[in-house]
Parts: sequence; structure tokens; C-alpha cells
Amino acid sequence: MIDDATPVATATAVEEYTRYREDYLRDGFVVVRDFFTGEGFDELAGELDRYVAEVVPTLPDSDAFFQDRKSPETLKQMQHMVDPFFVEYGTREPFVSLAEALMGEPVRAQKPEWFNKPPGTDHSTPPHQDNFYINLDPPPLTMWLAMDPVDAENGCLRYCTGTHREGLRPHARTQVLGFSQGISDWNEEDQAREVQVFLEPGDLAVHHGELIHRADPNRTTDRHRRAFALVYYAGSAARNNEAHQKYMVQVTQQHEGMGLEADG
Repeated sequence: MIDDATPVATATAVEEYTRYREDYLRDGFVVVRDFFTGEGFDELAGELDRYVAEVVPTLPDSDAFFQDRKSPETLKQMQHMVDPFFVEYGTREPFVSLAEALMGEPVRAQKPEWFNKPPGTDHSTPPHQDNFYINLDPPPLTMWLAMDPVDAENGCLRYCTGTHREGLRPHARTQVLGFSQGISDWNEEDQAREVQVFLEPGDLAVHHGELIHRADPNRTTDRHRRAFALVYYAGSAARNNEAHQKYMVQVTQQHEGMGLEADG
């Protein structure tokens, strides 16, 4: 069974966001400027700060990743956010209507995630395709809401335009916590197709589950690169359980090799 929440979209909003669908289908991503601002953004930012301060210290290593567990400021990734505020966040507007407009059918939401590149991050996010991890047909989409200014210096997303139409590429195990698998045949042709995505707080980048993407290290000394992420999949989506189980075994092996505490 796929763990999800089933949102209800607003018909008017879905129609409004349909204008982004052509670009999404062609390029594999869209950027919506000033998508989520004002009181809604401020509330989300405050709740994320609360979650980091109050909930993260109680979580197992598998749900909160640090560059250095002894240094709280190096928190780099959170997943399985089941806090009451966040557990149903994917059912909220305007996120669900945009997801439905892009996918062309009702959608289901996974639990939110949070990504960060702390100042001085010394590793890149490897090139990868989300659906290599998630294993859904049709593939899901990911919404990536910037909580900080994002540019080339602090590790912006880099999308390989159109690669979502070319199928899944071979992946191999990496040593990057939170990204256990990366594309193993990444090459100069891929890099030539990259588009850098610069964002301001409240801007939203949305990418297809099979679009190749990556990010460089955060080379700044004083700026974080935080983002709140929601993953949606089509109501008709089915999981390749064999492939997903194989992936989960690889994740477990990576975590054990890094000496991380597992949940449960």
C-alpha cells in the first residue's frame, strides 16, 4: 500500500494553473514566481523552525540527516514529517491544485520533506532521478519551495531539460547521506543541458519524477539553502514493489555503513 493523503483540488485554481502544463510536459519542470508568500509563507517558516527546535532532537537518524550530528546547525535533510501541522500539509491549497493541473488527474500527497545546504557544505547533491527511489508509474512530481534566496553560490537546483522523456538512467550507490543513489553514466552532454534555477523565498520549482537534477555545494560562509518539498503522485499511480524493495535494501545498507540509527 502506498502511504498517502488524498487532497481535494479547487476547480477554478486547477484551470488557472493549467497554463504551466505545456512547459512542464516539454521541459520536465516549471518555476512559479511568488507562488506562496505572505501570511501562509510566514506560518510555514515558523512551524519549520519549531519542528527543527522541538521535534528533530527526538527523531531517529533515519528521519533527520546532519553533516555532523553533534552540530545541530548542520541539519541537512528531514523526511517522514508526521508532526500534526505537517502530516496533511500536502492537501492544502495552492499546492494541490497546481499538482493536479500539471499531472492532469487527481493526485495523492506524500509526507513533506525539508532540504538544506548549510554554509560551507562540502559535497554536491549527485545527479539523480527521484523516481529511481520512488518507483511509481506514472512518475510523481516534486514541489520545491524556496525558504531562502537560492543561487549558484549556495547550491541551486540544476535541471537537465527534457530528460524526463528519456526514461530512467543507471544509478549506483553514493556516499552522500540522503541521496543513496546517483546516476552512474553522467556525462558532459548531460551537463550541457543543465539549467540553473535561481529562486527567492516563496518561489516554487516543480519537477517531474524522472527529470535528472543535481546541485553543487554551498560555497558561502553565512547563508543556508533551505527548501520545503512536497511530492505528489497521480491517483492512478502504482508502485513497482520489486524495484522499490531493492532500493530500500540499498538505503538500509548505506545507513548501516554510516553507523546511523534506524527508526524502530
